[in-house]
Amino acid sequence: MNKTVKKLEGNLIRALTSACEKAKIEVSGFEWLTHTANYANFPNSLVVICIFDDDSSLNKAKDAAQELIIITCIHKSLLNAGILLKTPKQHIRFDTEQACERDHQGNWKKRIHSMVLPSYRERMN
Repeated sequence: MNKTVKKLEGNLIRALTSACEKAKIEVSGFEWLTHTANYANFPNSLVVICIFDDDSSLNKAKDAAQELIIITCIHKSLLNAGILLKTPKQHIRFDTEQACERDHQGNWKKRIHSMVLPSYRERMN
């Protein structure tokens, strides 16, 4: 990772940490987020995965349109860091601890790879 990418990654992490802390306060059941990106195609390749405690909490948040609160927090924090996402909804995914346990035996690395790889392919075409 060169200096420019390290600086970008640092800014990205600070922005996402800020968004995460705000979202945890505002949205019940939201616990944490993570991200992945191919910096050769940034910010187009950025994917942010927002994790809820369980499927029920995620469904309640979606029913109440609270995922928009999280998307807005992320988008504003990224903008403040100088990172523009033209269509934030396309870069943000939602998942749960419960689903990861059920489908990937708690292996987040495997789960994230399965979630992100298809979206990378879509954006590259």
